[in-house]
Amino acid sequence: AAMDLFGDLRRMNKRQLYYQVLNFAMIVSSALMIWKGLIVITGSESPIVVVLSGSMEPAFHRGDLLFLTNFHDDPIRAGEIVVFKVEGRDIPIVHRVIKIHEKENGDIKFLTKGDNNEVDDRGLYKEGQNWLEKKDVVGRARGFLPYVGMVTIIMNDYPKFKYALLAVMGAYVLLKRES
Repeated sequence: AAMDLFGDLRRMNKRQLYYQVLNFAMIVSSALMIWKGLIVITGSESPIVVVLSGSMEPAFHRGDLLFLTNFHDDPIRAGEIVVFKVEGRDIPIVHRVIKIHEKENGDIKFLTKGDNNEVDDRGLYKEGQNWLEKKDVVGRARGFLPYVGMVTIIMNDYPKFKYALLAVMGAYVLLKRES
């Protein structure tokens, strides 16, 4: 299969090859522009996330794709599902707000818990931190697609599958000829 790929590349003239490379670059840049546009529209640094654990079952299952917004003038309320980042952890956490602590000056601190967990999230926060603040929130769940994110989970669990899929997609885009 690899020899066929190089044979196809050799048979293409330079103009066709440049066209295919530019086509591939346009697809990648379009995807990046759409992602950046979603960031601006939703106010969230990560407008789409995949649920990675079963801590929010039965509301969300592992592999569900969540759509987030994060408008700063929108107040956080108990019962809302938020996605937050904790210092020292790379992966954001999707849990429900269970308590709100509002100060006189309007600042809000809150506590979260996974629906399927026995205890609140204080054990997940950085050492000495008992509450989350608005700055910790990546976004709030506004909608979801069930199990669509399983592809992402499979690619993270099996890196060879991810590279094989990327290689096949790249080869397809480079070798696909316009008719």
